[in-house]
Amino acid sequence: MVFSSPIFLFFFLPAVLFLHFLLGRHLRNIVLLAASLFFYTWGEKEYVVLILVSFVLNYFIALGIDRAYAAGEGEKVRRQAKILLILAVVTNLGFLFVFKYANFAVHNFNVLLGLAKIPAAIRLLPVHLPLGISFFTFHKLSYVIDVYRKTASCKKSPTEAALYFFFFPQLVAGPIIRYHDIVDQLHRRTIGFEKFASGARRFVTGLAKKVLIANTLGAVVDKIFLIKPSQLTFQLSWLGIVFYALQIYFDFSGYSDMAIGLGRMFGFEFLENFNYPYIARSVRDFWRRWHISLTNWFRDYLYIPLGGSREGTAATWRNLLIVFFLCGFWHGASWTFVVWGLFHGFFLILERTKFGRLLDKWGGVPGHIYTIFVVLVGWVFFRSETISYAGHYLAAMFGFARGNGIEFYPALYLSNDVILALVFGIVGATPVIRLLRRVGEIRFVGPTAEILALSALFIASAMQLAAGTYNPLIYFRF
Repeated sequence: MVFSSPIFLFFFLPAVLFLHFLLGRHLRNIVLLAASLFFYTWGEKEYVVLILVSFVLNYFIALGIDRAYAAGEGEKVRRQAKILLILAVVTNLGFLFVFKYANFAVHNFNVLLGLAKIPAAIRLLPVHLPLGISFFTFHKLSYVIDVYRKTASCKKSPTEAALYFFFFPQLVAGPIIRYHDIVDQLHRRTIGFEKFASGARRFVTGLAKKVLIANTLGAVVDKIFLIKPSQLTFQLSWLGIVFYALQIYFDFSGYSDMAIGLGRMFGFEFLENFNYPYIARSVRDFWRRWHISLTNWFRDYLYIPLGGSREGTAATWRNLLIVFFLCGFWHGASWTFVVWGLFHGFFLILERTKFGRLLDKWGGVPGHIYTIFVVLVGWVFFRSETISYAGHYLAAMFGFARGNGIEFYPALYLSNDVILALVFGIVGATPVIRLLRRVGEIRFVGPTAEILALSALFIASAMQLAAGTYNPLIYFRF
């Protein structure tokens, strides 16, 4: 059950909202927790046991750290707390490795054995990948680390602690909500008409971004990336990757908008996750705007503890490569994701050299062109199934295409609805609409036009979903 599904929109969400407001303030957390567990069980069935066991473990580890601190000060207390922290890190990452990376590790180990001409091989049946395991692993680590660092208090109430772990708007695809950013809201939050209306507007906007733009362009992307490398043309390769850049942005930012909107409807405030990344003027700027919650998580829980940029140039470069290697690997158990992460890490290092100072002097347009070019090349690795296919695809983009353009050509994919989604995608990836809204507010345009526009977007999205059209969610596999 995803947010952009009829059963969520017309059954699950109305039922949860009704019960949430009907039963009153004292039962709201229980309603949301029960709904969240039902939400995850709907998609994963018996694998809900995995996140329940993981919650119990992290809940008691955090309690143990809190009790160790309450016992007093001194080296013994710090050592006890650190041992519990290490236990949490090892256990959580162990869960992640087993369910997400075990098959990848076994496959690559067998490849190495084959290269060494060793006949012995390990056989492992495919391991099921639970929905959103990377996201809720980072939520659990944030909870224990924040308690260890004393940046947030440990939740004694298992209901409030469990709601942080399981709250359905951010459970399976983010944004990554750090514990210290939400801890106070678990116990006390305000819900009013304006906040609810703001959340509903945000949710409908995200739904339209996902269904009307991301899905429409994504259907074309899938077709282009199924074309054999020998049949790709220069024009088609660029069309495919531009469409994918818009698809992944509107898919994930749309989902983030829906999550933020849902949070507001239930009284929560989540931090923003995207800030028009395609207007960035450097790769550094891109990562300040793209998947902000992930960037902040790696910065606060990995990059800074490694030393950040405080220990000299070489250490800074090392830390950036470690962070972006893990950032790529976090996204998926494939070398294509690792290459994508290291690719971005390389340009972040490059921008800390004289090249970065030149980039600042060049001004906006050259920096923007450079950034878009780097990001688009990176997306080829992110979207490709193998390094080999990514290499062939890039070759086509750089003028070494082998396709004759007879069987596969751009006009084959440019239907009216695709062109419309492309235009709205390009416009929506910039702050133009936000600026127009501000101008409208200054000119005292009433809310009627906005209500009509949102209603039209919701109806159009619902019609698309009712038609049973293409409706994946890219980040569910992470």
